[in-house]
This record gives sequence, structure tokens and C-alpha cells, in this order.
Amino acid sequence: MQYFIIAPEQIDYTAALPASKSISNRALAINYLAKSGATPTNLSKCDDTDVMVSALANMPYEIDIKAAGTAMRFTTALLCVGEGEHVITGTERMRHRPIGVLVDALRRLGADIEYVGEEGFPPLRIRGRKLSGGWLEMPGDVSSQYISALLMIGPAMADGLTLHMTGTVFSRPYIDLTVCTMKEFGAEVEWTDNSTIRVEAKPYAPTSFVIENDWSAASYWYEMTALLNKKYGSEACRVMMPGLMDSSRQGDSTVRYIFSMLGVKTEFSDKTKQFEPSTVTLTAHHRALPRFDFDFTGQPDLAQTVVVTTALMGIPFRFSGLQTLRIKETDRIAALKNEMKKLGFVLDDSVEGTLSWDGTRCEPMQTPVIDTYEDHRMAMAFAPAAIMFPTLRINNPGVVTKSYPDFWKQMKAAGFEIWQKL
Repeated sequence: MQYFIIAPEQIDYTAALPASKSISNRALAINYLAKSGATPTNLSKCDDTDVMVSALANMPYEIDIKAAGTAMRFTTALLCVGEGEHVITGTERMRHRPIGVLVDALRRLGADIEYVGEEGFPPLRIRGRKLSGGWLEMPGDVSSQYISALLMIGPAMADGLTLHMTGTVFSRPYIDLTVCTMKEFGAEVEWTDNSTIRVEAKPYAPTSFVIENDWSAASYWYEMTALLNKKYGSEACRVMMPGLMDSSRQGDSTVRYIFSMLGVKTEFSDKTKQFEPSTVTLTAHHRALPRFDFDFTGQPDLAQTVVVTTALMGIPFRFSGLQTLRIKETDRIAALKNEMKKLGFVLDDSVEGTLSWDGTRCEPMQTPVIDTYEDHRMAMAFAPAAIMFPTLRINNPGVVTKSYPDFWKQMKAAGFEIWQKL
């Protein structure tokens, strides 16, 4: 399937964002260990969360996690401290996403795991048992999902868990999000120094937990605001987004600071309630930025959105901290290079973990057709580019169900014309 997108010249819209997928999956994992009869409120209604809800509710012998990377990592750890024997698998792409770092760490803690197929990759056969826990050292520059998976099962271990991370700690905001969610369920967990976290052997307590909306999903509306401002001026866009928290622990809440440098102003409806959901209003203002350099170590999921926005605004950039993008739903660095070239932008990835653009252009496709690589964020990051490229088309647009099922429906409601071609 292919979508042909025609953008409006003006947007005045209230976007009902999905709940945070990151918080939903953490809350589900912890809630399962807490043996709570209740389900967290305002769960994300997307593929990644749905597969985890199903897995934890039914616990079949073979658990198909499909394309949900977070669910694969978290559920693998949960099965190690659970009961019975299970095989966990996923899509073809998932069976080629590495998981050896997590498996090795769990084995050092006493977990019974074996590879069903290729060494270092799913599927995995896991036999649950009581783990002793204790001291564990691992690199800090791995996916934060590995670290979060280990932390969340810490309270279920006999001696708790002391996790020491060596080198640079990537995606620290996601680790902090895990720690804060654990505390909400009564866990005793603290950073003891800049690279070590201690989790006590204290069981989780059942609790009522409400999930805030998703700052990652908000990023695409920031992109639309910035591009409409660039093309039509500051009066062209106003977007309201309920359910976002000013003091959010989501790493992607940094989007409001990033886009403030790209001409987008963020205003909360009630500034006195930083720890409660509020309505955010996006408006545009003039901002002439000659160049943009940023380290995405703490928020790599924003990279695609910011790359597309910044290039289309004609702003040269150098974005670092992108090492983990190679092992996401696709190789996102390679995908960005390929698809941005279709729009006439030549990106450079010669320095590992860095993507830059010095202003070099090439001839764009007359009718750009964007491939999405089975990656929801490729579809959503490139869709607003229709503001600058009126003939833009998106292949396999259904991938957005992974995190934002109503994305296309809401774009239409905001004024975009979207035509389907089978």
C-alpha cells in the first residue's frame, strides 16, 4: 500500500496523542511482577504494547512478540524469574536483532536461557527459576532496554541487584524512567554513583498507576509546526496536545527544547501542575539558526524527526549519539541517508554514531516515494515532509500501528489530504 499526501497551508488542531509506549511497557512488566490484579490506566493502544499485554495475560509456551523490541527485551527478563518453560520469538527482522548482551548478563545472574537458532539472536528458550542476583557489570553503551530489563527484575532476586555500567552510559533518561516507574510500585532502587544502580530485594507492591501521553508522538506535530512556519509563516500553525507532563521523565520530552531552536514555542495550560498532565499548545515564531549540532545519546528516537525537519529548513547539522540507531527496527542511519537523498539531501555517516549535513544537495526525485523499512518512525518522520514536497508518497504506511495507530486519521483531521494507492 502507498499513501499520496497533500499538505494544508494552515493547521489549527487538537491532537489526541497515544499514551507513552515506553512507560506502558515498563508499567506492564512491573505490574506483572507485583502480581497486581489491576491493569495500569491509559495504556498505549499500539502493537508494541498489545503484544506484551497478550504475552503476560496468557503466557503460552511460545510467545510471539512480533516486531516489538522493547517487549522482547523486557519479556525475556521476566521469563527468567518466572515459572515454567517458554520460547520467545518474533518477526524475521526481530530474529536478526541482537540480544546477546542481555542473554549473557542474565546467564551471569543464573538464568537458564538457550538460543533456539542463531547464537546471539532470538528465538530463545527460557526456563524460569529464582535468581540469586548480586553484582553485575556490563557496558553502559548498549541499548538502555537491556539495562531496564535487568533493573526491573532486580526486586525478584534473592540478593537484589547491583548493576555497574562501564564507559559512557547511553540513553540515561530511559534508565531514569525505569527507576522512577519502579519506585512508583514500591521498589527500593537508587543510583549509588554516576554509573551504578542498586536494587534491593524488596518485592513490588500492587499500585494504581496512570500513564501519561507520549512525547515521542508529539515530535511529529512539532515537525509540522516548524515546517509550516518555514513555508507559510508563524501564523500557519497551532497545535494543542492534551495529556503531557511538564516534569515528564520521558527522555523524548527534550523535543520541546530542541524545537525551540527551530522556531516552535511550547506552552503548558497549567504551569502550576508540573507533575500532572496538562495541555500543550504549539505555536511558531521566527528563529534563524545558522547551524544545529546536538547529541542524541539520551533521546535517539527523536533523531529521524529532527534530521528531516532540520534539512528541510535548510539548516546544516551534525547529530551525534546515534550508535543505537543501527539496531532499531531497521538501520535507521542507512534508511535516513537513502530516503533523504530522494528529497535532494546528501547526508554523511562517515563517523560512526554521527549523521551530518553540510548543505550538499543532489537532484531530488520528481515524485518522491519514501520507503519505511518496516519502521514506524520512518513513516511518521517523513510524512510532514509533504509540506515541502507536494507530491510526496509513503510506502507501507500501516507501520505506524506499532506506536501511533491513529496517526494518519489525525493527519487527515488536521487538514492533510491522504489518498490510498494499493
